[in-house]
Amino acid sequence: MKKLIEMDIKEYLDMLKSDAPAPGGGSVSALAGAQGIGLAMMVADLTLGKEKFQDFFPICQRVKEEGERLFENLSDSIDADTEAFNLVAVAFKMPKDTEEDKAARSAAIQAGTLKSTEVPFQTMKLAFEGLLLAEAMIGHSNPNCESDLGVAVLNLSAAVNGAWMNVLINLDSLQDKTAAEKFRAQGQDIFDEANQIAHRALKKVL
Repeated sequence: MKKLIEMDIKEYLDMLKSDAPAPGGGSVSALAGAQGIGLAMMVADLTLGKEKFQDFFPICQRVKEEGERLFENLSDSIDADTEAFNLVAVAFKMPKDTEEDKAARSAAIQAGTLKSTEVPFQTMKLAFEGLLLAEAMIGHSNPNCESDLGVAVLNLSAAVNGAWMNVLINLDSLQDKTAAEKFRAQGQDIFDEANQIAHRALKKVL
C-alpha cells in the first residue's frame, strides 16, 4: 500500500474522511507539525539573503538547520503513527484458542500499544522543539511573513495537543504502569509548556 506521505493531497484527504480507522488523529497531528516547521523554514528562507534583515540571519539560519531534522522526522511520523495503529489491529485478530495463543496475542497487543504511545509522544517532542524555533523568529524575521509564523505556531501547537491526546488514550491499556506514568508525567510537562509558548507567541504575532 502507498505511504501516506507519497499520496497527493486529495488522495490523502479522501482516505482521511473515509471509514478507514487510519490515518487518524496521530497522523494528522504529525502532518500539522510538519506543516508548522515547514512554514517556519519558509519564513527563514524569505529572510536570509536580504541585507536589511541581516541582524536576523543567525536565528533564521538556525531554524533552517534544525528545522530540516524536525521536518523529516515529523514527516516520517505521519506514516509511523498509522503503522503503529495497524500493529494493534493485527494483534487483536490473532487466534486465542490455546493458552499459548492467548499469551502471544496479549504480548503482540502490548507491543503495538507501546508503539502507538511512543510515536505520538515523539511527535509531541518534535513539535515542541519546532514551537521554540517559531517563537524565536517572531520579530526577528521578515515582517511581511509574520502571519505565516502565526500559522506555523498554530500548526505546531495543534501537533502537540493532538499527539498528547493520542498518548493519553493508550496509557490505560499499557500493562507496564511504570512506562505509562513516565509518558504521562513527561507528556503533561510538554503539553503545559507548549500551550504557554503558543499563547505567548500568538499574542506577539497579533
